Amino acid sequence: MIAASAEGTGFPVSFEFFPPKTPQGADRLRAARQELYTLHPDFCSVTYGAGGSTQAGSFATVREILAEGMGAAAHFSCVGATHELVREQLAALEAMGVKRLVALRGDLPSGYGLGGEFQHAGDLVAFIRAETGNNFHIEVAAYPETHPQARSPDADLQAYAAKVRAGANSAITQFFYNSDAYLRFLEDAQRLGAEVPVVPGIMPISSSTQLMRFADACGAEIPRWIRLRLQAFGDDSASIRAFGLDVVTDLCDRLCAAGAPALHFYTLNQSAAALEICRRLGI
Repeated sequence: MIAASAEGTGFPVSFEFFPPKTPQGADRLRAARQELYTLHPDFCSVTYGAGGSTQAGSFATVREILAEGMGAAAHFSCVGATHELVREQLAALEAMGVKRLVALRGDLPSGYGLGGEFQHAGDLVAFIRAETGNNFHIEVAAYPETHPQARSPDADLQAYAAKVRAGANSAITQFFYNSDAYLRFLEDAQRLGAEVPVVPGIMPISSSTQLMRFADACGAEIPRWIRLRLQAFGDDSASIRAFGLDVVTDLCDRLCAAGAPALHFYTLNQSAAALEICRRLGI
């Protein structure tokens, strides 16, 4: 059953990309973007790596998306950064025409201590607001299943609420496959007064080994029944993709029916799965 909140509507969607490393990858991403633009996304976000290790590529991809007439959100991490560096980067993004940021602490590079003048993403959000006022729509990260480095679930919720109090406009979640975790997170966040829209982050399933690697790295839970089914398929990639489409479409259907404000797809620079899921949802 298709959720009434999404069926036959321009239900809001957005897409995340990462900066390609090769000319061939850049060409494939351009083709994927053009296919996804047919869904009229609210915006497309572009990641960059630990310590800004791929920042030049990220900004270049953001420029391309803007030149294609699409709204672009730049991921903006602060680990190891100084106030002056962040100030310069904000000015560069404003000059490019960027209106939306995804403000993150960022992952620490291997062997890197917690240096720089920002300790938490909330510090970055507060600095952006102080420097630029309301020039940017600021997204922050939310973790329905708790950030893997959090001291406790409550500490993680408090850190999220601090980001909202610092001036975040909305949040995008880490990917998950348990809708109850998302709904409970909303309740807990509202109890703390953090009442900004929380958009579910959606990870299509196209490779079981890739999915398990991502889940282990970011602390996302893969329900046992999904793990067992994926393991049973072995190297049957067609069955994995078909099963993944069914699972993720059903998840999105339930999220839309429960009132999710939008869906944000982690595309891995590919278009087929997101296009098919949205087609099934009637978006």
